[in-house]
Amino acid sequence: MTAADYSANFYHDYAGRYAQVSGEFIQSVYTKTSHPKLRHDWDLWDRMMALAPGRRGLDAGCGAGARDVLHAISEGYDVVGIDSIEENIQAARELHQEIADRVFVADLTNALPFDNVSFDFVACNAVIQHIDPEIVQSVVLPEFARVLRPGGVLELMFKCGDGVITVFDKDYGTDRTFRLYQASELLEMLKELGLSLIEAEPPEELGGLLYFTDPKPVDHCVFFARKEGGSP
Repeated sequence: MTAADYSANFYHDYAGRYAQVSGEFIQSVYTKTSHPKLRHDWDLWDRMMALAPGRRGLDAGCGAGARDVLHAISEGYDVVGIDSIEENIQAARELHQEIADRVFVADLTNALPFDNVSFDFVACNAVIQHIDPEIVQSVVLPEFARVLRPGGVLELMFKCGDGVITVFDKDYGTDRTFRLYQASELLEMLKELGLSLIEAEPPEELGGLLYFTDPKPVDHCVFFARKEGGSP
């Protein structure tokens, strides 16, 4: 990634271990959550797929191993994954040859290599925490809006708070640094791009602003937003 990234070197060095941690769900089961149906990563994927107007999706920042791309494809969805770290994509192709042609190196801080309105849903989970807010506002979110079809759904997960945080990650034995975001500022950016928060309807379903803590532990927020136009 660019100099704005907070932990590119971590992913270069730990791609193999990251694929293992991800694949074994070591950091993907939440220690506390704001909703009883929010227990782990795939609860979010299942809800996003239920909200999306179709089956074509993008995992923006799929990570080493591209676990969620594999999961979505196994569920019958047409999904591609991108990641800026070559080692992450290499790990995905080595571990899961069946998705080797579905994962690519691409940097979210640049224009996405896809046509307008290409996707029914875009998932960006725990990625913008590596990117400065100015780039998120000027490039990352506008590109998500561009490639989403009208009525399409964005799932955005991020570490929440103000400023930057450094924590010791016991699963890797090293410190990691992340950029923190507030949900309100991200929703304002998305509003200007024609995307609005999907509330919890009915209340027992996942929607609105959702919060959880992961095993590091760091507080996260996640929400779904729909692009205006089209049919929900």
